[in-house]
Amino acid sequence: MRETALLLIVVINILRADNSRDCQALTFGHGSVVCECNATYCDSIGRVGLPDLGQFLSFVSSKAGGRLLKSQGQLQKNSSGTALRIILNPNQKYQRIKGFGGAMTDAAAMDILSLSPGTQDQLLKQYFSPDGIEYSFVRVPMASCDFSTRLYTYADTPGDYELVNFRLSEEDIHMKIPLLQRAQSLSARPLSLFASAWSAPAWLKTNGALTGKGSLKGKPGGKEHKTWAQYYIRFLEEYGKYNLSFWGLTSGNEPTAGQMTNYSFQALGFTAETQRDWIALDLGPALHSSAFASIRLMILDDQRLLLPHWAKVVLSDVHAARYVHGIGVHWYFDRIAPPDITLATTHHLYPEYFLFATEACSGWNPVDRGVRLGSWDRAEDYAHDIIQDLNNYVTGWTDWNLALDLGGGPNWVKNFVDSPIIVDQSKDVFYKQPTFYSMAHFSKFLWEGSQRVGVSISQSTVLELSAYIRHDGSAVLIILNRSEEDMQFEVWDQTLGFLASTAPSHSIITLLWNRQ
Repeated sequence: MRETALLLIVVINILRADNSRDCQALTFGHGSVVCECNATYCDSIGRVGLPDLGQFLSFVSSKAGGRLLKSQGQLQKNSSGTALRIILNPNQKYQRIKGFGGAMTDAAAMDILSLSPGTQDQLLKQYFSPDGIEYSFVRVPMASCDFSTRLYTYADTPGDYELVNFRLSEEDIHMKIPLLQRAQSLSARPLSLFASAWSAPAWLKTNGALTGKGSLKGKPGGKEHKTWAQYYIRFLEEYGKYNLSFWGLTSGNEPTAGQMTNYSFQALGFTAETQRDWIALDLGPALHSSAFASIRLMILDDQRLLLPHWAKVVLSDVHAARYVHGIGVHWYFDRIAPPDITLATTHHLYPEYFLFATEACSGWNPVDRGVRLGSWDRAEDYAHDIIQDLNNYVTGWTDWNLALDLGGGPNWVKNFVDSPIIVDQSKDVFYKQPTFYSMAHFSKFLWEGSQRVGVSISQSTVLELSAYIRHDGSAVLIILNRSEEDMQFEVWDQTLGFLASTAPSHSIITLLWNRQ
């Protein structure tokens, strides 16, 4: 009887320690499943502790329907004889990770708030809590973007060069800010917020409109450019009144968009040269002389195919470069922009400036537009791009909208796309897409400060992988298998032994083991 009671206590403690929950899977005909969540139930990876020395943990998500399925194994002293060997080289050290996250757009905030309070909390927990996937970054648009329901800035009074009438919007005060505060309360560590502006007020622009081809009136150093720089300071000050501080800023979303004729939504055009001069003469000095001198300023915030040219123009100028900390990149044309000649080349030219992926989403391409519930292809696209970026010195990766509705909006210009979480207001539920789990395989395990390390492979393979050592000495290996075949492999950690495993067809795996 006593033994039975002790066994029961052990089982209860195990259950308490493992907060994971199973996916409530639904199929919508797009290749795999989504996981449905409501106010009272959602699958969860739970809190992940380190396995004992000599043990490893494996987390697998797959097209077949598995979502972060957890198993445990034993490292062996001898090789399993598997032909494919992955050798960990911890002495080869590369960049350190900053983190992962998504964007709190107007649309995302509206969709989250369309749910009942309990379901809202469940959704935010999935992203930000220790039981969720622990996002550490949130991108915040400054005023409206296409994922808004109207066009506005914070200073729409013509001629207000002193920004006397600068005001945050209702979308900020009643939607984004409360949700950001709730997300912060759920997170085990301070969230890193970074802001991006889509357009200056129309009266500051050459075309007199928030949309289309237009840039700032005048020249860098002039009153329009200085007012636009002060607009950034005022934004940071106003958010600070709500106890929200920012880790970083970008110099403006997709500056090349504002150089395009008849561009359909909010944009502000800069060339690399005019961005350089605006930073050197206006934005940089304004930040430096403000209470926000330590904020990280990222240039570009546009497609990586613009590198290394854009970085050369801006960072070769000492007056601009002194105010810059990093380079933001978007993913939309990555298939025609090889990472070695864009990202890696830029890193080697300017190693003191970090690279950071600031925006990505599926469903943006006109031939495959909008939401695809359960698309595993899109999950693989995410994992492939993240691994490719990280293996070429990028320090973090930011998804676009944290949530969208079933139509991929709202979006005032009907630029509907996909999101890792899709909200169905009519049922008071949300669906966690396969892309949510792609993000999880990185965001949950690659803590801030994790350092990418070398790996070598015994033979050619279709597997894509990236390896890291965390600050507690543990190792993380992330593997993507986009092939139709299950792939057996072993990992050789030369200090501990061999870890044998299998990458199922169309799967993402995260392996975690203690090294000390």
